[in-house]
Amino acid sequence: MTFIEQLIHATLLQRSLLCVGLDPEPSKFPMHLRGKPDGIFEFCAHIVDATQDLVCAFKPQIAYFAAHRAEAQLETLIAHMRNVAPAIPVILDAKRGDIGSTAEQYAIEAFERYGADAVTLSPFMGFDSIEPYVKRHGKGAFLLCRTSNPGGDDLQSQRLSSVDGQPKLFEHIARLAQGPWNLNGQLGLVVGATYPDEIASVRKIAPELPLLIPGVGAQGGDAAATLQAGLRRNGDQISGPIIVNSSRAILYASQGEDFAQAARAAAQEARTVLSI
Repeated sequence: MTFIEQLIHATLLQRSLLCVGLDPEPSKFPMHLRGKPDGIFEFCAHIVDATQDLVCAFKPQIAYFAAHRAEAQLETLIAHMRNVAPAIPVILDAKRGDIGSTAEQYAIEAFERYGADAVTLSPFMGFDSIEPYVKRHGKGAFLLCRTSNPGGDDLQSQRLSSVDGQPKLFEHIARLAQGPWNLNGQLGLVVGATYPDEIASVRKIAPELPLLIPGVGAQGGDAAATLQAGLRRNGDQISGPIIVNSSRAILYASQGEDFAQAARAAAQEARTVLSI
């Protein structure tokens, strides 16, 4: 299956729009895992095992692994996900943004080294920074569009006077992703849950693209408003899938030895709102 087919299949199979983001911070681990050589893998694997029947995707953030020289643990973790949750797509949150042969290497990293189904990208350098990813049949790529951080306004909300209608930059990115950039039909957009009105605006421009929506949980995004703004479905068919990410609120629901059980309880609570 292509990434989008896999995503829709997992969403309907699990009846869930929840994605668990894997952002491991060893200082927040239970004491028995701190300092262990494979502690990052062990922590994340327990989270995966505890939540794999509640989610439509997992999203490991590469910086949290690379900062601790744990790239090999990330490879092992994704292999573990394939074993215990083969139907659940893996989105590598890397936010890469480069051109030419460098972008080609980043695509190899995401799709061959780590075996991800999709990757997050920065579109700031234009289409030639996206092309190496969309040339890969069936692989997904999510372009940063309207992010959940306050500083996103510095660029994303600026109007483009040289483009017809003077759209805001994030609206222009959505049009490009919906149209000429979407060579393999697997592009999606990142739109923060902290801006439900702008999720609705992006959805109007790109009615069928998958939306990766961070910001629910610790960042304060409203899950119900997110669903109303972003999800497009007709009965049991989904024409505009969404992936609602929660990381810290689930990962660190407890710092005790019951962390996996607490993570499951937090994920169950989130899924109550994010079920379909």
